[in-house]
Amino acid sequence: MTKRSLITILCLSILAVAPVALAGGGGSDGTAIYKAKCAMCHGPDGAGQTTMGKNMKLRDLRSADVQKQTDAELTKWITDGKGKMPGYKGKLSTADIQALVTFIRSLKK
Repeated sequence: MTKRSLITILCLSILAVAPVALAGGGGSDGTAIYKAKCAMCHGPDGAGQTTMGKNMKLRDLRSADVQKQTDAELTKWITDGKGKMPGYKGKLSTADIQALVTFIRSLKK
């Protein structure tokens, strides 16, 4: 294979991947992760009005009290757990946890 062919293949590969990378493709889907890991307790809207959420007296994720927390604090809660909530360290990637923080921010009242 010639040097020119290698450069052409490399350039085409970069051009094929760039739009996906720039659009955030391949990133984590906070909504799907929330539905799979969090909604059973926190509810589909984050209000915590599920049987489990009421029993554990979960705070409303939409509330000013939760929304005023920093991204670092929310990340720590998701990673390490808080109270009866399990931690997801080693179960979710850093990108997944960041996607959850972004999703929680989208719940703001």
